[in-house]
This record gives sequence, structure tokens and C-alpha cells, in this order.
Amino acid sequence: MGKFIAKRFFYGFLVLFGVLTTVFILFNVLPGDPARMRMGQRTDEKSLEIIRKDLNLDLPMHKQYLLFLNDLSFVSIHDVKDSTDRYYLDPKKYGDPIRLFSVGGNNELILKTPYLRRSYINQRPVWEIISGSLPETMVLALSAIVFASIIGIIFGVLTAIYKNSWFDRMVSVFSTLGMAGPSFFFALIIAWLFGYLLRDYTGLKNIGSLYSTDVYTGDQYLDLKNLILPAFTLGIRPLALIIQLTRSSMLEVMSFDYIRTARAKGLANFKVIIVHALKNALNPVVTAISGWFAGLMAGAAFVEAVFDWKGIGNAVVEALFNYDLPVVMGSTLVFATFFILINIIVDIAYAILDPRVRLQ
Repeated sequence: MGKFIAKRFFYGFLVLFGVLTTVFILFNVLPGDPARMRMGQRTDEKSLEIIRKDLNLDLPMHKQYLLFLNDLSFVSIHDVKDSTDRYYLDPKKYGDPIRLFSVGGNNELILKTPYLRRSYINQRPVWEIISGSLPETMVLALSAIVFASIIGIIFGVLTAIYKNSWFDRMVSVFSTLGMAGPSFFFALIIAWLFGYLLRDYTGLKNIGSLYSTDVYTGDQYLDLKNLILPAFTLGIRPLALIIQLTRSSMLEVMSFDYIRTARAKGLANFKVIIVHALKNALNPVVTAISGWFAGLMAGAAFVEAVFDWKGIGNAVVEALFNYDLPVVMGSTLVFATFFILINIIVDIAYAILDPRVRLQ
């Protein structure tokens, strides 16, 4: 089991390394001058040269790439002496680093927090921007996938039991519409219908975030009502997929010999379906749920923009409009890391539940 887990983490590291390399190449071939974006269009050339040097844009591409990896790594090599021959590391970049040992000259191997650079627009550290908005996106994505999983599995099992009935056909139509419709279209319709037209009856708002501000005191408070519409909207597509996947998996499992044997032994239909059939039908469903959760983290941007949800998707959209590449790069790397970690966790869970996975 230990060897299996080590291999999964090693493969995950290789995938993440590939993502880092691809992101660096893509964002360095895009048109535009980061120094001019940071300083404005009327900046003199001397100031631009200083900024380019600060951003390492005066170095060859391969050296920029190595410095990029050095900043993102937990363990990296740095020149820790300044012009006065004193040991120094910028706490705004690396927090409170731990020096491990010297690797020659002024260079030392240090243990630090990854540095995702700074925003071109407001000069805030990218991780500060991401960490401030990431929790709200996680709450939104988790709520959406929990809603989609519970309702999707229940409806998937029911449609498999009542195959070809009017209920099965009605749910099939809903699933088709849910998979075909884009999230931003559903977001606009749901926000307009339930948050505007029917607001007096639903008590819900068409815009709002996890925390609202009291108009009298100015204090922020947790407002879970604002979570209902965006979570429902974001969960429509995974809900449709989970229903269809659960239905097809249940129908396949219910045709196996051991299900017929269980029924021949006189077991109650409920026990046969829940204990024997559903347990073995959930493997592909769990895979889909894990993939969708990671996908919702990255795909919530349009829903967050429509409902004015202050999550990382909203921050990415704003960064794209302002051509704030460090924020977009940092968000992409965070999404990729989440996706890889979730897949590793799912692989390990499979290996625990089914020893054949470890053998394969």
C-alpha cells in the first residue's frame, strides 16, 4: 500500500510539474509588457528598466523559468546576503523562512512558503488575493457538489428501478437539459426568476456573497441564504451527469448473477438494491463526483460573476479584464494542485476499498 501511495504522489508531482511548465510558457508568450502594465502607459523608460529587472524580465527565458520554479518550491536556493553583507530574505515574499544549510558562497538552501509573485494592478501578493477569496469558492463548490451528489444518486437509483416509466423519461429530459445548458445561462435565468421576480416569495437575492454587511452597524455576518441560488445553479450540470451515471451503473450491476442470486434467496428488494447493487455501482459515480468537485472550483467563475459571489472565480475574471497575469497564473496553479490532490485521494480510497486496484 505504501508503494502504491508513493507512486500516486510521484505521478501527481510529474503532472503538476508539467502544468507549471505549460503555464509559464503560455503566459510568457502572450503579448504585452508586464512592466508597463505595472507602472502605467506614461512611465519613462528608465523606470521601466528598473521594473523589468525587479521582475527578472531582463534575463534569458530559461533563467526566468528556473527562478519561477525556485519561487514556487517549498525548498529553494537563495542568495541570502545583501549589499551590506548581512543575511536577508524578503519577508513579504517568503514569510519566515528556515535556513537549512549553505550550498556555497552566499547561497543557502531554505525552507519557505511558495511565492506566487505580486499583482500588477494593486501590488498585493497573489497568495493574499487567492487566500482571501478561495474559502468562499470552496464553500460554494462543496455545497453544489453535495447537493448534486445526494439528489443525483437518489434520482439515479429511482430511475433505474422504474426504468422506462414516465418518471424515468421526465428525469431523462431534465438531465439532458442540465448537461446541454451552459452555466452562465442557467445563472442568469435563476437569478432573474428566483432572486428578482419571485423575491417576495423566496426571500432570496439575485446578488450576494457568503458574508453580508449590516447597513446599520457596518459589521459583517454569515448570510447562508445567499448560498442557495449560486450553489443550485453550479450543481445543475454535475447533478444531471450523476443521475445518468448512477442510472446506467445501477442497471448494469442489477443484471449481474449475484443480484439474481440474492433475490432468489428471498432478500428484501430494498436490501438487494441498497446493500448489494448500489454499493458496487458507486465506483464510477465517486470518480465523477471527485472530478466535478475539482472542476467546479475552476469553473465557478461565470456563476460567481452573475451572483456577485466574492470567490476566486470572480477574482480571476477581474484579473483577466485587467490583464493581471500573476493573479491568473497563481489561480491556475492552485486549481491544478487541488485537482491533482483530489485525484490522488480518490485513487488511495479506491485502493483501500478494492485491493485489485493496488495489484493493477
